[in-house]
Amino acid sequence: MKIKDTIDRIPGGLMIVPLFLGALINTIDQLHLPFIMDFLKSLGVSPTADGNYEFLRIGGFTQALFKDGANTLCALFLFCAGSQMNLKVGGIALKKGVILTSSKYIAGITVGVLWGLLSDPVSGFLGLSTMAIIAAMTNGNGGMFAALTGQYGNRSDVGATAVLSLNDGPFFTLMALGMMGAQFPVIAFVAVLLPIAIGMLLGNLDPKMRTFLSSAENVVIPFFAFALGANMNLKNFLNSEVVGAGVLLAIMTVIISGGFMVVAFKIFREKSYIAPLAEASTAGNAVATPAAIAAAATVAAGTGLMSAAEAQVYIDIAAVATAQISVATISTAVLVPIAVILADKYQRRRGIDGTLEDDELRKSLKVKSEAFIPNKLEKEVS
Repeated sequence: MKIKDTIDRIPGGLMIVPLFLGALINTIDQLHLPFIMDFLKSLGVSPTADGNYEFLRIGGFTQALFKDGANTLCALFLFCAGSQMNLKVGGIALKKGVILTSSKYIAGITVGVLWGLLSDPVSGFLGLSTMAIIAAMTNGNGGMFAALTGQYGNRSDVGATAVLSLNDGPFFTLMALGMMGAQFPVIAFVAVLLPIAIGMLLGNLDPKMRTFLSSAENVVIPFFAFALGANMNLKNFLNSEVVGAGVLLAIMTVIISGGFMVVAFKIFREKSYIAPLAEASTAGNAVATPAAIAAAATVAAGTGLMSAAEAQVYIDIAAVATAQISVATISTAVLVPIAVILADKYQRRRGIDGTLEDDELRKSLKVKSEAFIPNKLEKEVS
C-alpha cells in the first residue's frame, strides 16, 4: 500500500490528513452512539465525567498520545524545527531571508490590525479572527519555498530558508498579539521560545545534532496534527464560513503578503521575484499556533495579567482558527506554485532568469544588450 505517496500528493498532506482523521474519530466519539459505547464499556473502559464512553478516552498511552498529547508534541516539533535554524548563512542569503521574514511579518500584522479595526478582532467578517490572520499570513511553508526556489530560483534564494525558519511556530504571532495589547506575561514568551532556542543552540553547536533532529521534525508532524484534530469536530470544517474564511485567508496571504515581499525586494534592488512569491504561503505548522496561543493565554490568566474571560476568548476561538488555517494551508499549496510559474514566465519574457544570482544576471543582461546594439546598427546600415 502506498500510504505515504498518497498523503504526499495532497497539499500539506502530512499535516492535513492526520488532522482530519483525528477530527473524524472525535466526531464519532461526540455522537455517543449506543452500540459504540456498549462495546467500549464491555472492554472495561472508564466513563468520562459526563458518563459517556469514547475511543480517544480509554486512558493509558493511547489517550496520552492521540488525545492529550498535542501541546507536548507541538513543543517537540518546535524543538526539532529550531535545530534546523542555521546561523551560518551567506551574506546575500541572509539579506534575502531578513527581507522576506520582516516584510511577511509586517504584512500579516497590518492585515490583522486593520481586520480587527474594521470588523471584530475575535470573530470578524466570515468569522476570521485577528489571531488566525496573523498566524496564517506570517508563517510560510518552508518545504514549498525550498522546492520552488530550488527549481525556479537561485542559490541565495534557497539559502534564505535558514532565516525563514525563524517564523516557524507561534512566537511571532504571540509577539504581535502582545504588541496589540494582549497582556501575556514574559514567562509565556519564554515558555514558547525556549524549546526553539534550545533546539537552535544544539543544531548550531553540532551539525550532527542538526542532521539527527531533522528527521524527527517530519516524524512528529502527523502525531501532533492528529492530536489537534482529536480535539476538534468535523462540523468545524463543514461550516461554510470556515471554508470561505480559509480560502479568503489563502488569497490574502498570496496576494498581500506576496505583494509586500515583492515591494521589499524592489526597494532593495533585487531583480528576480521568485523568492517572495514562493514564500507567500501558509505553513502546515501554523495549524498548531491557535492551540499554543490558547495555552499561553491560560498561563497569562494564571498569573493575573489576563482575566479568565479574556483567556477564554483565545481558548474558544482556537478550534475555528485551526480549521480556517488548515483550509488556507491547502489553498496556498495550490495557489503559490501557480503564482511562481507565472512570475517565472513573465520574468523570462523580460530577459530575467531567476535561477541566476544577481551579479550573474547583470552580466547576462549586459551581454544581451551589447549583442543587441551591433545587430540593430548592422540592420540599419544594410
